[in-house]
Amino acid sequence: MLRHTLGMMRELPRLHEISSVFIRHGLGDFVQRIGVAGVLERAGQILRWGEAGESVKLEPAQRVRMALEELGPAFVKLGQVMATRVDLFPPSWIAEFEKLHAQVPPVGFDELLPELERALGRSPFDVFRDIETTAFAAASIAQVHRAKLQDGTAVVLKIRRPGVRAKIDADLRLLRRVAELVESEMPEARRYRPVEIAAQFTSSLEREIDFATETRNIERFAKNFDGDPHVVIPKVFPEWTSDTLLVQELVEGIPASDPAAVDAAGLDRKTLAVRGTQAFLKQILIHGFFHADPHPGNVIYLPDHRLVIIDFGMVGRLSPQRRKQVTDLLAGLARMEQEPMLDVLLDWAGDAYVDEAKLAADMNELVFEYEDVPLKDIRIGNVVRQFSAIVREHSIVLPSDLSMMFKALITLEGLGRQYDPDVHIIDHLAPLVRSALDERYQPAELLRRGQGALSGFFNLVGSVPRDFARLLREARRGKTRIDLDLKRLDQFGSQMERTLDRGTMGIMTASLVIGSAIVMSVPDGPTLLGVPVLTTLGLAGYAVAFVNSLWIIYGIWRARRE
Repeated sequence: MLRHTLGMMRELPRLHEISSVFIRHGLGDFVQRIGVAGVLERAGQILRWGEAGESVKLEPAQRVRMALEELGPAFVKLGQVMATRVDLFPPSWIAEFEKLHAQVPPVGFDELLPELERALGRSPFDVFRDIETTAFAAASIAQVHRAKLQDGTAVVLKIRRPGVRAKIDADLRLLRRVAELVESEMPEARRYRPVEIAAQFTSSLEREIDFATETRNIERFAKNFDGDPHVVIPKVFPEWTSDTLLVQELVEGIPASDPAAVDAAGLDRKTLAVRGTQAFLKQILIHGFFHADPHPGNVIYLPDHRLVIIDFGMVGRLSPQRRKQVTDLLAGLARMEQEPMLDVLLDWAGDAYVDEAKLAADMNELVFEYEDVPLKDIRIGNVVRQFSAIVREHSIVLPSDLSMMFKALITLEGLGRQYDPDVHIIDHLAPLVRSALDERYQPAELLRRGQGALSGFFNLVGSVPRDFARLLREARRGKTRIDLDLKRLDQFGSQMERTLDRGTMGIMTASLVIGSAIVMSVPDGPTLLGVPVLTTLGLAGYAVAFVNSLWIIYGIWRARRE
């Protein structure tokens, strides 16, 4: 605790601001529980505990969302990352986090000029022409201006806001320390993995504010969809792009967020829904590299029913092994088979303890619920939400790329149904899953896996002499150590100790019964004040044996309840 509070001393003004916002939205108990209130008051920063506003009458999820929104870009992005953690938060909280957006007015173009000149090495007016100094769009991290290259190509300039990096870095430091405090001081909050979420958020936000990373993402998407007649990825101009400036081809069309304009243009909604669904599912199952935020604002439609995908700051990556697991899981979902889903979940649980019998029963119940439902009536979003509820109940924490994938599937279904209420992602999922499964057994893939296995085997064989020599060297130096990790050994020891205690008491009780019977059977024993001593001792022995028996029975009953 001391280490965390000392680390926050230099962030006191911002910490005071954050605490005040939380108190105003009725979240003062959280501020007190993690010890922040005491740190501030000891530093002379007085908190006004009576300033709770009207929002205290709202649900907790709504109050948290409003507080994050008020605190600015870093906290808005934090909420958006939490919206991807369907494995940690219930649907009501996810729905609130999805509403987060930063109300940020654009800054004047004059304020952006120093940033542009640093990025380009000269005046932007020497590189571009017809620069629109009024922002075309503005967000919390960057704003967009239209311009043209010297050859007349229309482009957009995505420019990072001045000073945003320093403010975000300060908030990230503070968030990491607050997450550590929450995990150490609030045991009931540990199931939400605050430190893990803070780490995921830090990684995600650092990638998002670095436009050089986004440039690489765009180039990879363009390569993956090269030759696809239905998907357009706007061209990026890397020669003018840096970590603070992204220059990209301007593609004008109809935003997916405007269904009325889509209808006015005479576009077929069903075609758009199908092409969008197939494009995003292909990213997950075939490419293993997917857009993690496929909401309507990031999709544009062209008059020939092509779709343009934009804003590649938040993406997900699936390794070949992870993609295999996802394919197996989605195959189980599509066919409503319990075993593949259970196997994948146990892989994801890793070394954490999971009640396999209870997990299997829950998965079986999920499968049973959809067993006789026609494929066309299954909503993948509902299935994913129920699946996520099972994951939460068993405290299985999904890797961040998987939680982003599940959230993307739910968002994708919402986008598809906006244009075609009858669209069924699972209909399009099944063929892609079959294709991914068939790909595993293609000669080229079998050869690749065989080469990988042989390479791994020979590497292992080649390393044996070196490892054996190292083992002998450490043994001669007396440094050899064997670690035995016997899982649940403490619990086993406690159970064994209780069992031995009950066994000892049982033997003593039996001895008392036998001894009392023998003593009471002796005729003409000694008396004390006319009372037979041996008979009295025998009766006392029976009484003690009776009490011991009750104690043993109670101990066995309590152990079974535990």
